[in-house]
Amino acid sequence: MTENQNLTNQKEYKSLILNLTKRIKTARQKAVLSANYELILLHWQIGREILLQQKKQSWGSKVVGQVAKDLKKNLPEMKGFSRSNLMYMRSFAKGWPEFESDTIVQQLVGQLPWGHNVVLLNKLKDKEARLFYAHKTIENGWSRDILVIQVENKLIEREGQSTTNFKQLMLKEESEMTQQTLKDPYIFDFFTLHDDAVERDVENALVKHISDFLLELGEG
Repeated sequence: MTENQNLTNQKEYKSLILNLTKRIKTARQKAVLSANYELILLHWQIGREILLQQKKQSWGSKVVGQVAKDLKKNLPEMKGFSRSNLMYMRSFAKGWPEFESDTIVQQLVGQLPWGHNVVLLNKLKDKEARLFYAHKTIENGWSRDILVIQVENKLIEREGQSTTNFKQLMLKEESEMTQQTLKDPYIFDFFTLHDDAVERDVENALVKHISDFLLELGEG
């Protein structure tokens, strides 16, 4: 038996590998969630700025299309700023005017992938209902399709949970929502990774973001 084979058969070594694997997965999840929050915040800020300038300058809806064209010109490597997506950002800012100051909204809405947030905006006008489903999505790790089904089946009417009982939640690493977040095309677009990026490019981008996140944690 070689030295390496002997090492990999040791209980202590197996425990080390399991521990390191768990830490890497946890760090990866935190890094992606951090990136997702920054993306959601950016979308809110863009939407708010469009709303403010439309009101201040008395610009009509056509300005959104022009903004989309100019952003595409200035950021040709990014695809997330189409007119339709900018309109969603505008609706997002209008639907959550308190996003930047309300910690509950940040903790819930800020953890959801952009696609989940678009679903809530499209299907629910009531803010408290959106918070309810955001909380349930994080609690259960729902994919976007499952979220749509739960909204359409009116889960809130069956459970009638008060929105004052929200608690801070952390996504489970194995949940469908976490897996969707890890593969969210909007996040990859945020890092200017294109559809034709090879798997190694994706891995390198994630590793770099994880490394930056770990450096921020400091020693220990």
